[in-house]
Amino acid sequence: MSDKPVVIGVAGGTGSGKTTVTRSIIQQFTDKTILMMEQDYYYKDQSHLPFEERLKTNYDHPLAFDNDLLIEHVKKLIQKESVEKPVYDYKIHTRSDEVIPVDSKDVIILEGIMVLEDPRLRDLMDIKVFVDTDADVRIVRRLLRDIKERGRTIDSVIEQYINVVRPMHLQFVEPTKRYADIIIPEGGQNHVAIDLMASKIKTIIQEKGN
Repeated sequence: MSDKPVVIGVAGGTGSGKTTVTRSIIQQFTDKTILMMEQDYYYKDQSHLPFEERLKTNYDHPLAFDNDLLIEHVKKLIQKESVEKPVYDYKIHTRSDEVIPVDSKDVIILEGIMVLEDPRLRDLMDIKVFVDTDADVRIVRRLLRDIKERGRTIDSVIEQYINVVRPMHLQFVEPTKRYADIIIPEGGQNHVAIDLMASKIKTIIQEKGN
């Protein structure tokens, strides 16, 4: 009998509804313990760089992520070991001294724009999901979020979207759709797709339990 955790990757562009989809999955498994691992926590430590250099960081590029550490942590969690998840401080544009102790769970959900980009991460996943939402919906969601939660101006969000977010999405995020086992159009509003995915996860858990 194997009690190895089920690992699910949930990717998609910024504002696509990845978090909503993830929360909807979690609600379907009240009898299971679920761990959510956000790739955003694994931006590279930049403490060795001057602050002015850190400001130039392109957070929408694969090289911004410390996937080596994320992969190491996921492998440990699969082995039922605990890890210390890093915390990223966006004010100083580097990793903070704080860490979050994390215990392994029955289901591990890896969520982030680039979780399907690295083949080493994909190889650890039982199910790969891409949340596919139209660009106009995503930019509006990002606009509202960045203004409300991050104190940004409309102009700065739009400029960043056009110059960085959109080209990086087309170059690195959109192509990872081909690796997905399941593509969920319209994100968290697609209850049929979420229910189907929950059924698939239950099947995998049962197979691992036999």
